[in-house]
Amino acid sequence: MPGKARRTPIVGRFTRQEVALAARNSGMPLEALRYELTPAGLHYLLIHFDIPAADAATWTLELRGLFSQPGAIGLAALRQMPATTVRVTMECAGNGRGQISPRYPSVPWLEEGVSTAEWTGVSLPVLLQKAKLEESAREVVFYGADRGIDRGLEHAFARSLALEEALREDVLVAYAMNGEPLAPQHGAPLRLVVPGWYGMASVKWLERIEAIDRAFDGVQQSLSYHFRAAAGERGVPCTRMRVNCLMAPPGMPDFYSRRRVLGAGRVEIIGRAWSGAPPVRRVELSVDGEWSDAALEAAPAPHAWQRWRALWDASAGRHELRCRATDASGAAQPLEPPWDATGFGNNAAQTVEVMVR
Repeated sequence: MPGKARRTPIVGRFTRQEVALAARNSGMPLEALRYELTPAGLHYLLIHFDIPAADAATWTLELRGLFSQPGAIGLAALRQMPATTVRVTMECAGNGRGQISPRYPSVPWLEEGVSTAEWTGVSLPVLLQKAKLEESAREVVFYGADRGIDRGLEHAFARSLALEEALREDVLVAYAMNGEPLAPQHGAPLRLVVPGWYGMASVKWLERIEAIDRAFDGVQQSLSYHFRAAAGERGVPCTRMRVNCLMAPPGMPDFYSRRRVLGAGRVEIIGRAWSGAPPVRRVELSVDGEWSDAALEAAPAPHAWQRWRALWDASAGRHELRCRATDASGAAQPLEPPWDATGFGNNAAQTVEVMVR
């Protein structure tokens, strides 16, 4: 699919467009890591185009393409079907982009583009089976109601899943978040939730599902969300989240610099760790370059982040805290941001500057 060339990476001050995107697309305040479930108002947001107008009373979800019994179903009918609730840690694929130099001009995430929520809805395989998915289907495409222009091409935001992913029981067509109806910014009245994957797969304002017998070539599938070492490469599609962890910065912040200030003495550092496939097996905390293991709790659910904690005897002076995680596959966070031409997948160890007095 042809489109305009990508924007040129830049070094230096953030542009007006980047600042505008940062204002629209809010990250989770890191102090919210104290919550097992991120409150809806603190959950990170990435909204590609505009929040579409949506009336839950009249909204229908169409099922088209390679189904023996295609059709449409309304929200009330979906709510009458057996419900499934899944706790999911979701991270933006571009999380950390603002730390890479030169950076790709887009939402300049630092590290706040991650959150955890409980999503309730209908298991996607139940809907596909209800419409009688045909054997020739190879991918399932999900269309949102949000529409705009990217790479010079007008389109509705749409993503696809290969059939084996679409048939996972934990993939949901969700209508509730943390026990409440979806808010407009979170995809009301319906959205897809794909546990373990970066957030772009969880299409919001879901209005159409289409089964096809080929690879989907939509803008957000074939032109965007690929790991690329250099502009112009085809790259590797972004799918499951890389291993990552964050700490809730201790003490209190300086308003402008966000550097932390706290009193000397024993301090408990808490945080969360996650990975898109295997569970996290180890978290380490560094104080001024000296690493030690943190205490890591078991995951409360298969796709939810894990709590960790460490004790630090803070002495007066300026200190640098860092944390890093390793998952069961042996994958570990790098200490420096991995290079990516469009800023995807930065899972470098977090750094927090602290002044102890």
